[in-house]
Order: sequence, then structure tokens, then C-alpha cells
Amino acid sequence: MRITIRNATPDDYPAILEMINALAVFEKATDKVTNTAERMVEEREFFRCLVAETDDHELVAIALYFFAYFTWVGKSLYLDDLYVKEAYRMRGIAKRLLRAVFEVAREEKCHRVRWQVLNWNRNAIELYRKCGAVIDGEWSNCDFDEEGIADFRI
Repeated sequence: MRITIRNATPDDYPAILEMINALAVFEKATDKVTNTAERMVEEREFFRCLVAETDDHELVAIALYFFAYFTWVGKSLYLDDLYVKEAYRMRGIAKRLLRAVFEVAREEKCHRVRWQVLNWNRNAIELYRKCGAVIDGEWSNCDFDEEGIADFRI
């Protein structure tokens, strides 16, 4: 089986959203996903996505990312989700997607590539360490959902 890595198109969004939902199941956070394929179409200028596709055009993995600006380093690529369907894991697909993400970062002259990994996801942590990632246990996330944004008071 041959796997092709390519840029996603809006036609891919329903399959990408299925993988986002599968990732949420894996991360025990199914109640957190509120995104829709329609919203992805409306907001497509805010993200990019690479997909891994089989010969028979099944999407089996995604690397969804966006560009950010970090005050300490400047233009950066933020890898929001890297997901490989369970049946296709351990075949080097995640490594190929990571290589493609880093190629984008080089082409776009990014000064940093950043992503998060759950501290219990040992397989991912092992892969990232093998790639040379520095995993920082010092910082904590600060998040507000839509309701929190609407209700924000200080």
C-alpha cells in the first residue's frame, strides 16, 4: 500500500473532522469537540492541513497546523493535531507527516515549531523525543471556550 502526503482540500473536511473526533475519543475529551465541517469551510483561512491518503483515496492521518507569532522568537508553526487512524499506526505515517510539517516550516521561514502532547501519551512522547523535540513540563494551558469568552470579566 502506498501512502501519499498532500495538502487537504475542503472536500476532505468531513473525513478530517472524523479523525478529530476519533482523536478526542483517544484523549478522553469527546465533549470538547464543537467544530463542524461547515465551520472549517468558513474558517479555512486560519488553518492548513496535511493528509495521508491511501491508493484507494482513504484519508488515514492528518497534521493540522497554523501559523502563529510568538513574542520571543517571531513567526512559528503550531501543529494543533497529528493523528493516525489506529489501523495505520506503526507504519511510519506520523514520521512522514512530521517531516512534511517541518518542510513547510522551513519553506515559510518559521523560527519555531510547537505542539502539545498529553503527558500520558507515551508512544507519542517517545516518537517526539526520538525526533529531537524538547518536551517542556513547566508551562500550563490557559483556555476559554466560547461561553468563557462571552462571560469574561476582570
